[in-house]
Amino acid sequence: MTLASMQRKYEPRTLPQGKAATSAMIASLAAEGYETVSAPFGHALTKLGKANEKVVGLSADLAKYTDLHVFAKAMPDRFYQMGMAEQLMFSAAAGLAKEGFMPFATTYAVFASRRAYDFIAMAIAEENLSVKIACALPGLTTGYGPSHQATEDLAIFRGLPNMTIIDPCDACDVAGMVPAMAAHAGPVYARLLRGQVPKVLTRHKTDYRFELGKAQLIRDGKDVVIVSTGLMTMRALDAAQVLAGDRVSAAVLHVPTIKPLDVKTILAEAAKGRLVVTAENHSLNGGLGEAVAKELMLAGVHPPFRMIGLPDQFLEAGALPTLHDLYGISTHGVARQIKQWL
Repeated sequence: MTLASMQRKYEPRTLPQGKAATSAMIASLAAEGYETVSAPFGHALTKLGKANEKVVGLSADLAKYTDLHVFAKAMPDRFYQMGMAEQLMFSAAAGLAKEGFMPFATTYAVFASRRAYDFIAMAIAEENLSVKIACALPGLTTGYGPSHQATEDLAIFRGLPNMTIIDPCDACDVAGMVPAMAAHAGPVYARLLRGQVPKVLTRHKTDYRFELGKAQLIRDGKDVVIVSTGLMTMRALDAAQVLAGDRVSAAVLHVPTIKPLDVKTILAEAAKGRLVVTAENHSLNGGLGEAVAKELMLAGVHPPFRMIGLPDQFLEAGALPTLHDLYGISTHGVARQIKQWL
């Protein structure tokens, strides 16, 4: 992080709309009205570990901040604290997988995608080993600025052969993805929501269950379909309720698996004559939006198409509600953009 960006953390700023910006460093992810679950990843991994003695956990000095501490407390003999050495951690995870173990390696998404990419590519992906990578602070889920905001991790790992990629929306997805990751033969990169994680999807679709490689229609509508992933599915669902007040009927298609993409379901929804809007907590370069656009073009399906995501720039530091408003990924930011496009 540069000196200038460090100084900007504490400077009062003004948003384009004229509202004053808060200079607070960290705020909880806004999920008003939703019940939350504490550390769903840690508890799901502990449950998996009790059923499978080959499951082990590794952390790069961030167990408390990736919820792996829950697993470490329950199974201390199967937990490895690797220190601030991500390259070493992923190399060790590869060795453990070679010996028949199932390592779940956790750190922050920026450190896996930027600092340890070559080690993941050569030691894990090229060998097609069953190493499961779960990374906290994906996209714009921290106010600490560019050093911690993984705004390009999906683009980085989408280009890596053999890598499956998951971007969960909520506690239901996180709990469901852990056994699915274990059942998948090969490496998996999963974005991770930590701490108090909201329960979103089952409120809107009571029978929702995470399925690896499957997109699911959470809400139907006739004017626009929002193809969303990660926390942006929560934003899309909340925005759909706001839009309903303006007589705009919005469907929400949740895409928790970025690679492999559920092309069949996406094409079927895109072919219904509505505006198609992708929404992701990631740079507009190389993420869900570009992946969907590619498939639409290849299939000859040409609906009106727009993308919501983070700009191609290093983002500001500050409180998350301020930043989400600033970059258009808040509930009202999503609703406002869709109304402009209709």
